[in-house]
Amino acid sequence: MGAYPCQPNPQPSLRQFLFYYLDISVRLFKMRTIHISLLLLQTACPVLAGLRFGCSSISIQRLDPVVEPGNIPSAHVHQIIGGDAFNATMQGDVGERGSCTTCAYTEDFSNYWTAVLYFRHENGSYRRVPQYPNAQLGTEGQDAPDINGGMTVYYTQKDLLGNGDQYITAFPPGFRMTVGSPTTKSINDSNAQPGLRYTCLETILTRGSETPDFPDKPCPAGIMAIHHFPACWDGVNLDSPDHQSHMYSTTLGQFREAGPCPASHPVRVPQLAYETMWDTTVFNDMWPKDGSQPFVWSFGDNKGYGTHADYMFGWKGDSLQRAMNDSCMFHACGSPGHDGILKTQSVEDMNRCAIENTVDEDTDGWLETLPGQEMPM
Repeated sequence: MGAYPCQPNPQPSLRQFLFYYLDISVRLFKMRTIHISLLLLQTACPVLAGLRFGCSSISIQRLDPVVEPGNIPSAHVHQIIGGDAFNATMQGDVGERGSCTTCAYTEDFSNYWTAVLYFRHENGSYRRVPQYPNAQLGTEGQDAPDINGGMTVYYTQKDLLGNGDQYITAFPPGFRMTVGSPTTKSINDSNAQPGLRYTCLETILTRGSETPDFPDKPCPAGIMAIHHFPACWDGVNLDSPDHQSHMYSTTLGQFREAGPCPASHPVRVPQLAYETMWDTTVFNDMWPKDGSQPFVWSFGDNKGYGTHADYMFGWKGDSLQRAMNDSCMFHACGSPGHDGILKTQSVEDMNRCAIENTVDEDTDGWLETLPGQEMPM
């Protein structure tokens, strides 16, 4: 599984833990919600191995090379981040085909995507909800409000407070997977996937309060959509017919330690997660008079149960394995413009990477129907 030794995991000092819990207590008192300062997590746990980084948007269009390879267009609109090799048909080592990436780490040519969130007006028309960058994604953990939309990507090991004692195997070239399904229609099915959730944001730092469906009230700082992927691989297949069976989920959500991998899927891989910040605040004064929830995924789901995400691995060489075997955590692994164990680029360069859309259709403005959906939802 590799020639790298496991990294030590010393316990933080009492003083460091006191600073960590004091930060949470102060935020609870001031904001009445759980806020976690990622900067203080870096102080509290100095020897870990985990990545947290931002990626700008590279495309918003109807393509899905995992679920619908070769289909132009695919069934519904996606928002995509990552390498510029993204197209309708992607096979083999994606990392060797890209020339630029919208992610902070220049060795990451992976592609990450989800459906797009739309607002449905009382008059029946739709408008795409804009995205905005998460907190502390800039140089050395500062905010970077100039990141062009996109998502926050995590590769963690045990949880946010430790890396455990398991060897974490990086995904191999050609690997891909999905999580969730647009066919999920009930809360019972949604509850079986604790890693797929929403947070009604009081501020950009709100954490801890998650629901399996869309919030039923206007959110002061928008809606965060959360996708946690399975972290147990069968060790053989790069994909499977349903794009999920080669993986096994023991995920508990909220970055808690996942359960042990079963014998059928014995290889522990990084715990991959996305956070997407949807700026629903621009529609707060248009909330329906009857109080009904007005947001809908691009495939027509107005409950939120069908949320799903796709992943196409594209890290160059051994860069991801190198990071997983290092002792860095979050921006200490490198941040925009400041190299660490991984090479980085500036936010300006992240935003500069782009591709031309393959599908020529309007996905913005006020639309009569959702793109690809024949009837208004």
